[in-house]
Amino acid sequence: MDFLQLAKDRYSCRKFSGQRVEAEKIEKMIEAGLAAPTAVNKQPFRIWVMDSPGLTEKIARTTKFTFQAEQFLLVGAKADEAWVRQHDQKNFAEVDAAIAATHIMMEAQQLGVGTTWVGHFDEGLLKELIPELQGYELIALFPLGYPSDEAKPAGLHYKCREKEELVKYL
Repeated sequence: MDFLQLAKDRYSCRKFSGQRVEAEKIEKMIEAGLAAPTAVNKQPFRIWVMDSPGLTEKIARTTKFTFQAEQFLLVGAKADEAWVRQHDQKNFAEVDAAIAATHIMMEAQQLGVGTTWVGHFDEGLLKELIPELQGYELIALFPLGYPSDEAKPAGLHYKCREKEELVKYL
């Protein structure tokens, strides 16, 4: 599959079959995140694999958007490890982590694994419940699973702004 088709086919999967995602596929998603380009190759992000009932329960306490998944990847940014643009002190940790998270999401699609980018969670509570997350800006929670037979793109998936509104040739 070419990349443009992969990008167009990817959608936010919110219904899973209940079949667990194999460890080998999770490892490939992690490899894709690790291959992401980052500013000055600093890689100021972390990826946490959350694959146990205890962690699933903790995540469910911080968001209603688990979609009954039992496996998750979480991506966080570490500001003090990132490249900082000199002239305005712009820290690229979150940008770099978002690039890595996007690579993860696209590799999931390539592997036939459903996911969606969940940003709606109580970060403070999640860090309280899982102290290892302290010191990171948590940017993306990915519930993982195989799409159920009822899974389909949401109505807004196909609603896009016009190219002329978003792209300007100078």
